[in-house]
Amino acid sequence: MPAPTTYQVRAVSRAGSDAAVTARSTSVPIDAAWGAAPTGSPGPAELLASAFAACLLKNLARCRELIGFDYDDAEVTVTARRQDAPPRFVEITYALRVTSPEPARRVDLAHQNLRKFGTVYNTLAAVCDVHGTVEAVLPTART
Repeated sequence: MPAPTTYQVRAVSRAGSDAAVTARSTSVPIDAAWGAAPTGSPGPAELLASAFAACLLKNLARCRELIGFDYDDAEVTVTARRQDAPPRFVEITYALRVTSPEPARRVDLAHQNLRKFGTVYNTLAAVCDVHGTVEAVLPTART
């Protein structure tokens, strides 16, 4: 069995000031302040939901390559619900909308692949309820 793939990010913050996380060559400002007004940057919950959204979109691209799933573009909305006691996420929902001429059975096959092969998807599904929809809309006529 091959060794697990390793990922690494670096995050820094200054007390009472700004914070950022760097992944590869990209730095993203984050809200790591406690007891202060929101900074406008994503906090840990939004970053987790963002990782989930990125997982869906990356695996959709995987479907394009592996099963020839044809689509022009995709948009996903992810909602993460957490509880306070004990602090944890209890539900992740998503609505993925793809512009695609694929028939419903192929859209369902792509959705099955997203659920089966998404690393972030499966990690979160192991600890909370994860469910959502994939909707295909036909491309508009191009001129």
